[in-house]
Amino acid sequence: MIKNVLSIAGTDPTGGAGIHADIKTFSAMGAYAMAAVTAVVAQNTQGVRSLVALDPEFVAEQIDAVFDDVRVDAVKIGAVANAGIAEAIADRLRHYGADTVVLDPVMVAKSGDRLLEESAVQAVRERLVPISTIITPNLPEAEVLLDGAPLTTDRERHDAAHSLRGLGCEWVLLKGGHTDDPESSTDLLHGPNGTSELRAPRIRTTNDHGTGCTLAAAIAALIPSLGVEDAVQSAKAYLQDALAASDRLDVGRGHGPLHHFTRLWT
Repeated sequence: MIKNVLSIAGTDPTGGAGIHADIKTFSAMGAYAMAAVTAVVAQNTQGVRSLVALDPEFVAEQIDAVFDDVRVDAVKIGAVANAGIAEAIADRLRHYGADTVVLDPVMVAKSGDRLLEESAVQAVRERLVPISTIITPNLPEAEVLLDGAPLTTDRERHDAAHSLRGLGCEWVLLKGGHTDDPESSTDLLHGPNGTSELRAPRIRTTNDHGTGCTLAAAIAALIPSLGVEDAVQSAKAYLQDALAASDRLDVGRGHGPLHHFTRLWT
């Protein structure tokens, strides 16, 4: 059975991140893609120009429209913009008993522009993390969620993965892309049975716009069929392929997008 996967996130007119990346990723993973928009973002590969957050009640109505009509096998949450939207999402997903939820706690765009109001961090931490099957923060996002100092050592990152799971989610994928290792990136997958280190070679490219969105979306699309651990491994392999093939695209003059369909296009 083809899985139905819902993205709850913001937009990207140039197609590299947000719901645009999620829809491409769901499709590449063989799932049927759906989306509820949280914010309309004027951005491109060079940065965010402006952001208009939608009314939380309207975000809730979009989610209702999907769940009232369609079987939803998994949900991926990206940029939520503000506390009101985070609260609305949590309320509706709890109402419908969504049992496979992937939270990518998007706070800052690749360009450095903020996509989450500082006042919303508590709502993400207290309302969205506890309903999540897995959260996929990078190191700066983990530091914010834990109100902590920079995570610079392996021990600190292992402790942080454990602390993040203590916020109420079932699994944590703490991404290692912000470490100083020039040759490889090591993610930590922490769950009920402990912590696994997932190492991958670092691909030298500036075409990394939407990397976090794409990884989380692939995980969401694959969990219903594979379970969390195998979904994470398969999603990381897909991400590596999409990054490695990104120079086949000619999109923008900043951080270009990944090649989401490298396995499908010849």
